[in-house]
Amino acid sequence: MITGVVTQNQDIFIPLQLLAADQSELFIDAVLDTGFNGFLTLPAEMLFALKASIVGKRRAELGDGKIVELDIFLVHVKWRDEEREILALQAATDPLVGMSMLWGDRVTFDAEAGGIV
Repeated sequence: MITGVVTQNQDIFIPLQLLAADQSELFIDAVLDTGFNGFLTLPAEMLFALKASIVGKRRAELGDGKIVELDIFLVHVKWRDEEREILALQAATDPLVGMSMLWGDRVTFDAEAGGIV
């Protein structure tokens, strides 16, 4: 089970463990974004720290309706004690966990500041 927290700003954060190509670990907090249908977004500096491999590009529609082209990287994530190889989009935002990452899981949370996820 993954346990996170709801913030005063009504964001839902969960901890993630990312694995670099050299098997070093990077621990981050990411926002759950059910409006994002991909796996994960990460900023360039995190992808660089992970030594992640670029595997292509993808057009994406942002929340404001703008269409952008983003680089796609292959990233390894520890998810419920299992290593998963996923696709992460490079984006200049806080890390986001999308519906593809959550698919098959159950998510519950207390909708209040400090609420448990």
